[in-house]
Amino acid sequence: MKNPTRKRILITGGAGFLGSHLCERLLTDGHDVLCVDNFFTGTKDNIVHLMGNPHFEMLRHDVTFPLYIEVDEIYNLACPASPIHYQFDPVQTTKTSVHGAINMLGLAKRIKAKIFQASTSEVYGDPKVHPQPEEYWGHVNPVGIRSCYDEGKRCAETLFFDYRRQHNLRIKVARIFNTYGPRMHPNDGRVVSNFIVQALKGEPITIYGDGKQTRSFCYVDDLVEGFIRLMNTADDFTGPVNLGNPGEFTIRELAEQVIALTGSKSKLVFKTLPSDDPMQRCPDIALAQEKLGWRPGVPLEKGLVKTIAYFESMLRDA
Repeated sequence: MKNPTRKRILITGGAGFLGSHLCERLLTDGHDVLCVDNFFTGTKDNIVHLMGNPHFEMLRHDVTFPLYIEVDEIYNLACPASPIHYQFDPVQTTKTSVHGAINMLGLAKRIKAKIFQASTSEVYGDPKVHPQPEEYWGHVNPVGIRSCYDEGKRCAETLFFDYRRQHNLRIKVARIFNTYGPRMHPNDGRVVSNFIVQALKGEPITIYGDGKQTRSFCYVDDLVEGFIRLMNTADDFTGPVNLGNPGEFTIRELAEQVIALTGSKSKLVFKTLPSDDPMQRCPDIALAQEKLGWRPGVPLEKGLVKTIAYFESMLRDA
């Protein structure tokens, strides 16, 4: 007999960094999980420990093509999310954001499923408002090297809200700020994984610009909790809602903390700042606190210790 509280949940990009943690959490919560991934940036290593679970299923599929299945909820996480990966094939990145959104929205419409969109703080571009509230429309270069991701995600949000208005679809949109933790790709070019790997190898730590640009860093478990709380809100609350840690650190402060926690002898080296790299990025999470009762609980130092342990194990086994 089917458990009435057990949902069938599709996670696109489920073998990626965030997706694999979401798969794990939803299985722990007692649901059936279908993980869909084309393995462009995701890896089976992230989900191999779930393969023996009878409530977990893996499907190799690219969301730029339609998918015909039956589920109760959809989490659309599929898209390369680091500059190195999304700039490798920018046309495919835009297709994944836009065609992928169209295909998943079409599926949700057909089967009457609730659907979650993993949007991004990149929709704010290089912001002129600080910290960034959801009402801020952003300051985005539509023709730059980051535009495939920034504008792709902005268009996906447009599609979600038009499906809501035109077809009364049940949607949830989260704007994700910098997130870190175990299972980050070691070569994804993100600042946390870059610094940790360089520190553990004793290599110079590369800082772009003067290191005074700021970021906020959210531990992955906190973010996944935000996802689930947003998905479980009443249908009249759609978002977009910022999910991130409002604690703000300069890139140099992050580098120095990683060196201290790893005991590394790495030195800092400074290189030219890439174009369109934002100088400030910090979420205003008042809406998430009000509507979801959510705020991150893992301090940066504690999260870094867990992340460093993961990369130490990865480098040891390589």
